[in-house]
Amino acid sequence: MESLSRRAAATHRRLLEAAAEELIETGDVEVAAVARRAGLSVGLPYRYFGTRSGLMSALLADFYDRLVADTVLASFDGRTWLDRWRTQVVTWVDRVYADPLAPVVLGRMVGDAEVAAMEARCVRQIIATGVTHITAGQAEGAVAADRDPELLAAGVVGGMRAIFTIVLDKTPRPDRDTVVAEIWKFTIAALGADDAALREEHLP
Repeated sequence: MESLSRRAAATHRRLLEAAAEELIETGDVEVAAVARRAGLSVGLPYRYFGTRSGLMSALLADFYDRLVADTVLASFDGRTWLDRWRTQVVTWVDRVYADPLAPVVLGRMVGDAEVAAMEARCVRQIIATGVTHITAGQAEGAVAADRDPELLAAGVVGGMRAIFTIVLDKTPRPDRDTVVAEIWKFTIAALGADDAALREEHLP
């Protein structure tokens, strides 16, 4: 049973990777094409994901799971909350710029209600985790204490998402350091961070 479980997990991952390649190259996910790309039977994706929407939703969830693990859930070194947030912003930009699926998921991906509901759940997860970070920043005095942490998290996540949608669609893309600096300035202003955060030693 254990070997079958490992085999199933490997097949699941193989189908997701094939679906990602298909989406990146064609802008769409067609189940038969994904199966051919993965070298598997046409019926196998349906066994794992149920429907085309199920496959797209799983692909979307996998993208956000990887992004969240590297950015929102990761621990960052730094003497202060602002130092740690700066490192987190750099990591966000690096991960998004490096992932070939990011321009599609964050800018051009379309789907039905099931796919939209999955994306909404993924974004809510990021916001919920962001509340924890912002609350820590408020406790340290780096973030305005009189602001609602959930609304702040929603604003920061939404703003960053909008910035990525724009920059990932540009050819050529804006310089990575420029994007880091813009997101940094936007987020600390949105968070009501102390004016000292804008001093040279904090700038990326």
